[in-house]
Amino acid sequence: MIKLPNGVNVNNLIDDLKNLSWEAANILLTYSDIIKNSEKKFEILKNKNINDPVTLADLEVNELIIKRINQKYPDVNWDILSEENFKIKTNYRNRDTDWLWVLDPLDGTKDFIQGTGNFAMHLALNYKRKPYIGIVLIPEKDELWISYGDKIWLEKRDGSIQKQNFSETNILQKMTVVTSKNHRNEKLRNLINNIKFNKIIVMGSIGCKVASILRGESDIYIALSLPGKSAPKDWDFAAPEAILKAAGGAITNIDNKDLVYGTTALEHPGIIIASNSKQNHKNICSQIKEIIQKYAIYP
Repeated sequence: MIKLPNGVNVNNLIDDLKNLSWEAANILLTYSDIIKNSEKKFEILKNKNINDPVTLADLEVNELIIKRINQKYPDVNWDILSEENFKIKTNYRNRDTDWLWVLDPLDGTKDFIQGTGNFAMHLALNYKRKPYIGIVLIPEKDELWISYGDKIWLEKRDGSIQKQNFSETNILQKMTVVTSKNHRNEKLRNLINNIKFNKIIVMGSIGCKVASILRGESDIYIALSLPGKSAPKDWDFAAPEAILKAAGGAITNIDNKDLVYGTTALEHPGIIIASNSKQNHKNICSQIKEIIQKYAIYP
């Protein structure tokens, strides 16, 4: 069992994470209501980059989470990496510490702006570059997924607890795949079409996609990054990986190798596969790799 830093009690930490998560939910839901009013939508946009938008919601949740962690644990030897701070200081490097918080204050910003409800907050505590504690907050569904080690549960705002409900489907062509909504990627579309999944669900936010696997609504998620193009970062995958693995699922690259966090670019290029079964995952990766090679889909 991994021991948390000196002075940190896991039960107290989880309680603190719950409280700050619901505070973040209030911020996100407030701005979500505002943004549904088309006349005010552009008032909360902080940049004009349609491919990587930033909103006031991103910035306020970012400030809240960092402030709360620093207030509660001022003397603990851990650092915080957030997507928004990295955009400001792109020469970020991990300090000499085993513990690192990895934060995405608003995953699925495009969906947030579009009003679909498929957005989430990700917060993970990595130990030696591996996710150990995971928080995935989905405000529009009143869902707070929490994991540490091999423990996982879904908590509602009223404190009620639910467990994951994995689908038992383990045959690739009988699976439901959940895929991205806002990324036009012909190679990924070609791969999904050639696998011939039973059903395709489209939504934004990696956290929302992984949560759909945990609910049993889908079975598998595939991310495919084109060479030379941007790829998902540590803050996209750390918290979703923590909750999926704790539940008994798996997330790896196409060669069934674990994701590597804390690289210089903080990126996860190539093909990443998340599935509903650790036991079946290696076989699923092999089958998908065979289809890629057969149809010369990637790169």
